[in-house]
Amino acid sequence: MPERVNIGTQDPVNYQALLALSEAAQQSATAAGLDPLLVELVKIRTSQINGCAFCLRMHTRDALQKGESPDRLAVLPAWAETGYFTRPERAALQLAEAITLVSNDHVSDDHYATAATELTPHQISAVAWLTIVMNAFNRVAITSRYTVTARAAT
Repeated sequence: MPERVNIGTQDPVNYQALLALSEAAQQSATAAGLDPLLVELVKIRTSQINGCAFCLRMHTRDALQKGESPDRLAVLPAWAETGYFTRPERAALQLAEAITLVSNDHVSDDHYATAATELTPHQISAVAWLTIVMNAFNRVAITSRYTVTARAAT
Protein backbone atom coordinates (compact mmCIF):
# COMPACT_ATOMS: atom_id res chain seq x y z
CA MET A 1 0.00 0.00 0.00
CA PRO A 2 1.53 3.35 -0.96
CA GLU A 3 1.90 5.98 1.75
CA ARG A 4 -1.08 8.31 1.89
CA VAL A 5 -0.74 11.87 0.71
CA ASN A 6 -1.47 14.39 3.44
CA ILE A 7 -3.87 16.49 1.40
CA GLY A 8 -3.57 19.38 3.86
CA THR A 9 0.16 19.76 3.27
CA GLN A 10 -0.04 18.78 -0.39
CA ASP A 11 -2.44 21.64 -1.11
CA PRO A 12 -1.85 24.15 1.69
CA VAL A 13 -3.93 26.88 0.05
CA ASN A 14 -7.02 24.68 0.28
CA TYR A 15 -6.19 23.68 3.86
CA GLN A 16 -5.68 27.32 4.87
CA ALA A 17 -9.06 28.15 3.36
CA LEU A 18 -10.61 25.38 5.48
CA LEU A 19 -8.87 26.75 8.57
CA ALA A 20 -10.23 30.23 7.77
CA LEU A 21 -13.73 28.80 7.36
CA SER A 22 -13.33 27.01 10.68
CA GLU A 23 -12.36 30.26 12.39
CA ALA A 24 -15.36 32.02 10.85
CA ALA A 25 -17.67 29.23 12.04
CA GLN A 26 -16.15 29.48 15.53
CA GLN A 27 -16.74 33.24 15.55
CA SER A 28 -20.36 32.73 14.46
CA ALA A 29 -20.87 30.23 17.27
CA THR A 30 -19.52 32.72 19.79
CA ALA A 31 -21.62 35.56 18.36
CA ALA A 32 -24.71 33.34 18.47
CA GLY A 33 -24.13 32.69 22.17
CA LEU A 34 -23.43 28.96 21.85
CA ASP A 35 -21.77 27.53 24.94
CA PRO A 36 -18.15 26.54 24.18
CA LEU A 37 -18.88 23.09 25.61
CA LEU A 38 -21.76 22.64 23.17
CA VAL A 39 -19.45 23.65 20.32
CA GLU A 40 -17.06 20.86 21.34
CA LEU A 41 -19.93 18.37 21.72
CA VAL A 42 -21.06 19.12 18.16
CA LYS A 43 -17.52 18.57 16.89
CA ILE A 44 -17.13 15.35 18.86
CA ARG A 45 -20.51 13.93 17.85
CA THR A 46 -19.82 14.70 14.19
CA SER A 47 -16.43 13.00 14.47
CA GLN A 48 -17.97 9.98 16.21
CA ILE A 49 -20.40 9.48 13.35
CA ASN A 50 -17.60 9.80 10.80
CA GLY A 51 -15.21 7.60 12.78
CA CYS A 52 -12.41 10.19 12.81
CA ALA A 53 -10.04 9.15 15.60
CA PHE A 54 -7.74 12.14 15.13
CA CYS A 55 -10.52 14.71 15.55
CA LEU A 56 -12.15 12.72 18.35
CA ARG A 57 -8.96 12.74 20.38
CA MET A 58 -8.37 16.47 19.74
CA HIS A 59 -11.87 17.68 20.55
CA THR A 60 -12.39 15.35 23.50
CA ARG A 61 -9.24 16.78 25.04
CA ASP A 62 -10.43 20.31 24.23
CA ALA A 63 -13.80 19.61 25.85
CA LEU A 64 -12.22 18.22 28.99
CA GLN A 65 -9.89 21.23 29.25
CA LYS A 66 -12.91 23.53 28.94
CA GLY A 67 -14.63 21.72 31.81
CA GLU A 68 -16.86 19.16 30.10
CA SER A 69 -17.73 16.20 32.31
CA PRO A 70 -16.33 12.76 31.51
CA ASP A 71 -19.82 11.32 32.11
CA ARG A 72 -21.38 13.47 29.39
CA LEU A 73 -18.60 12.58 26.99
CA ALA A 74 -19.03 8.90 27.81
CA VAL A 75 -22.73 8.92 26.92
CA LEU A 76 -22.52 11.30 23.96
CA PRO A 77 -23.05 8.54 21.36
CA ALA A 78 -26.35 7.77 23.13
CA TRP A 79 -27.25 11.37 24.04
CA ALA A 80 -30.91 10.89 23.10
CA GLU A 81 -31.25 8.12 25.68
CA THR A 82 -29.95 10.17 28.61
CA GLY A 83 -30.99 13.06 30.80
CA TYR A 84 -27.51 14.63 30.62
CA PHE A 85 -28.23 17.19 27.94
CA THR A 86 -30.45 20.28 27.91
CA ARG A 87 -33.16 20.78 25.31
CA PRO A 88 -31.05 23.25 23.29
CA GLU A 89 -28.07 20.87 23.43
CA ARG A 90 -30.26 18.00 22.29
CA ALA A 91 -31.61 20.09 19.42
CA ALA A 92 -28.08 21.07 18.36
CA LEU A 93 -26.84 17.47 18.55
CA GLN A 94 -29.83 16.23 16.56
CA LEU A 95 -29.23 18.89 13.90
CA ALA A 96 -25.50 18.06 13.74
CA GLU A 97 -26.32 14.37 13.29
CA ALA A 98 -28.87 15.12 10.55
CA ILE A 99 -26.38 17.31 8.68
CA THR A 100 -23.62 14.71 9.02
CA LEU A 101 -25.96 11.97 7.82
CA VAL A 102 -27.52 14.18 5.13
CA SER A 103 -27.67 11.29 2.64
CA ASN A 104 -30.10 9.46 4.96
CA ASP A 105 -32.86 12.02 5.28
CA HIS A 106 -31.73 15.35 3.81
CA VAL A 107 -32.12 17.10 7.21
CA SER A 108 -35.77 16.30 7.73
CA ASP A 109 -38.41 18.90 8.43
CA ASP A 110 -38.92 17.31 11.86
CA HIS A 111 -35.25 17.70 12.78
CA TYR A 112 -35.23 21.27 11.55
CA ALA A 113 -38.44 22.09 13.41
CA THR A 114 -36.95 20.74 16.65
CA ALA A 115 -33.88 22.90 16.15
CA ALA A 116 -36.03 25.95 15.39
CA THR A 117 -38.00 25.42 18.60
CA GLU A 118 -34.90 25.39 20.82
CA LEU A 119 -32.34 27.50 18.94
CA THR A 120 -32.34 30.97 17.43
CA PRO A 121 -31.82 31.30 13.67
CA HIS A 122 -28.27 32.52 14.37
CA GLN A 123 -27.63 29.43 16.55
CA ILE A 124 -29.05 27.09 13.90
CA SER A 125 -26.72 28.62 11.34
CA ALA A 126 -23.75 28.40 13.72
CA VAL A 127 -24.41 24.72 14.50
CA ALA A 128 -24.78 24.00 10.79
CA TRP A 129 -21.50 25.70 9.90
CA LEU A 130 -19.64 24.04 12.78
CA THR A 131 -20.93 20.68 11.59
CA ILE A 132 -20.12 21.34 7.94
CA VAL A 133 -16.56 22.38 8.81
CA MET A 134 -16.09 19.41 11.16
CA ASN A 135 -17.27 17.03 8.45
CA ALA A 136 -14.67 18.55 6.12
CA PHE A 137 -11.87 18.21 8.69
CA ASN A 138 -12.92 14.60 9.35
CA ARG A 139 -12.63 13.85 5.66
CA VAL A 140 -9.19 15.46 5.43
CA ALA A 141 -7.90 13.48 8.41
CA ILE A 142 -9.46 10.18 7.33
CA THR A 143 -8.41 10.50 3.68
CA SER A 144 -4.85 11.40 4.72
CA ARG A 145 -4.80 8.71 7.44
CA TYR A 146 -3.68 11.07 10.20
CA THR A 147 -1.78 9.01 12.77
CA VAL A 148 -3.33 8.47 16.17
CA THR A 149 -1.22 6.58 18.70
CA ALA A 150 -1.20 6.32 22.45
CA ARG A 151 1.31 8.42 24.31
CA ALA A 152 3.74 6.62 26.58
CA ALA A 153 2.95 7.01 30.28
CA THR A 154 5.38 9.24 32.13
